[in-house]
Amino acid sequence: MSPGRARPRRRRVPRVPRRPAWTATLTWKAAVFITLMCCALAALLGALVHVSVTRQTVDASREKALARLEDVTRAYEAGEPLPPFAGVDPVGLPPSLRDLATRGSRGTVVAEHEGRPMMWAAGPADGRSLAVRVDYSLSARTISGLDQAILGSSVLAIGATLLVGWFAVTGVTRRLHLTARVARRISAGDLDARVNDPRTKDPSRPQDEVATVSGALDTMASTLQGKLLSEQRFTADVAHELRTPLTGLSAAAELLPPGRPSELVQDRVRALRALTEDLLEISRLDAGRERVDLDVYALGPLVERVVPASGGRARLRIVRDARVETDKRRLERVLGNLLANAYKHGAPPVELTVDGPVVTVRDHGEGYPAYLLEHGPQRFRTESGSKGHGLGLTIARGQAAVIGAELVFANAPDGGAEARLTLPEYVDLTGEEDDETPA
Repeated sequence: MSPGRARPRRRRVPRVPRRPAWTATLTWKAAVFITLMCCALAALLGALVHVSVTRQTVDASREKALARLEDVTRAYEAGEPLPPFAGVDPVGLPPSLRDLATRGSRGTVVAEHEGRPMMWAAGPADGRSLAVRVDYSLSARTISGLDQAILGSSVLAIGATLLVGWFAVTGVTRRLHLTARVARRISAGDLDARVNDPRTKDPSRPQDEVATVSGALDTMASTLQGKLLSEQRFTADVAHELRTPLTGLSAAAELLPPGRPSELVQDRVRALRALTEDLLEISRLDAGRERVDLDVYALGPLVERVVPASGGRARLRIVRDARVETDKRRLERVLGNLLANAYKHGAPPVELTVDGPVVTVRDHGEGYPAYLLEHGPQRFRTESGSKGHGLGLTIARGQAAVIGAELVFANAPDGGAEARLTLPEYVDLTGEEDDETPA
């Protein structure tokens, strides 16, 4: 660092703590809203009752004190002795009331006297103040008891309202959660899932907003299921119907005289037959009729068998072998499709790596297109100028789901497409390992 230049200090941005997830729930929001409304209503009603009762109590005590002051004033003017609760400039008389009386006016005030609340009333008497006091303890206790009763009844009312509101809101949120679970099941492929809200089945019952949403979801699922089933039946029927003419076309192509035209026809027939078989396999995967034959295998030898079958152009590297529970035929189909896609759309070298239960297929081409990384492989969609029908990766993903494996598509940081297949690893809980691996 050159002299005189200070390294710029990085300004630390304070992290704002995130609220807990449960604070975003409808139940919590409804509870807070109900509590705030109840507290506001209780405070308003309590204040109104407190002010009204306090005013009445103070007015009654004030009238009583002023009435005593009238009697004491007549006694003072007649020269009669004053009662114990009255006096001229008595001890404890509030200064503000004393000043008011010496100026020739009458008034009342509540103040403490010898530890007890008193209602004082004072008036002028020969340039001094003549005052009486009335015990205000009972009135003060009445107001204090009223305040406690208002507070207690408010707490009980808020608790009861929260309890009733909790049951009401929980009923609504429970139905919303059920609708959300059904929607997630439908998105996961369970097209038979339905909410079946009883309010939507009986037209005579009034429907609320949740019932309307549930009914719309069930209707959407039924419509979607019908369209998908029609599409699956169409795909399967087309593939089956193509088999018969393809068999005849293949036999006719074999009868053509040797030459370039014959080779072109036979090549297109083979491509059309492969497409037909792929369509049949996709229709079976869509229908969910696939049955797996699971067994425990050493993953390394299985992968070694796939490389020669795919053309032998991939470089195999086994970092760590593992025992997995899988369907050998379907696993070979998945890896074969991934390698074929790397050969066709990628660039050499194509690398096949085994690291425990994870198998990675990577090429050094341009990588997967953006739509595939975002939405996954889509049938009959490939990059412009590419050969193929976009079915290989679709089949690989479907077969991986059948054997319980996770297939993730990504692009390597230094370039190239990378498909990572994670298989369920076999764990021997008995502590005994088989010496023989199924072939």
